[in-house]
Amino acid sequence: MKNLKMILKTVIVLGTLLNIMTAHAGDLIMARVKQNFPETMVSLQSAIKTAGYTVSRVQRVDIGLTMSGFKTDKYRVVFFGKADELNRLAKQHPDIIPYLPLKISIFAENNETIITTNNPLVMRSYFKKIPKHYFTQWAKDIEKIFTLTSVVD
Repeated sequence: MKNLKMILKTVIVLGTLLNIMTAHAGDLIMARVKQNFPETMVSLQSAIKTAGYTVSRVQRVDIGLTMSGFKTDKYRVVFFGKADELNRLAKQHPDIIPYLPLKISIFAENNETIITTNNPLVMRSYFKKIPKHYFTQWAKDIEKIFTLTSVVD
């Protein structure tokens, strides 16, 4: 749990220091959205659908953190993917199962929201038998999702 708290603080500090719409921190892709959590959550799920994916579930993280003694605001993980693609990859490459479906973390910070995920291009180095186009497409689609989510009306 201490590592999770440190990671959260690092993400928040990086977001503040960079003060740009989307940042690539090597292993992470993140964005600071200038709207509150509920609106960003709706925008995120809509952007995922627009990019051709299905939201499979949303997991609350804040409850577990609060029960463990951490002070936290709204915090969720949104799982998404394309069912046929995930099933095909799971059958052909079972070693990737723990990393699928794709996921985006979303958490509130004052009147803004931060979204972050692992960079799929980094995952590519661990799964050399899986065609590169999957990772490239995921990275491109995640960039689109983040851009669509970050557009504030």
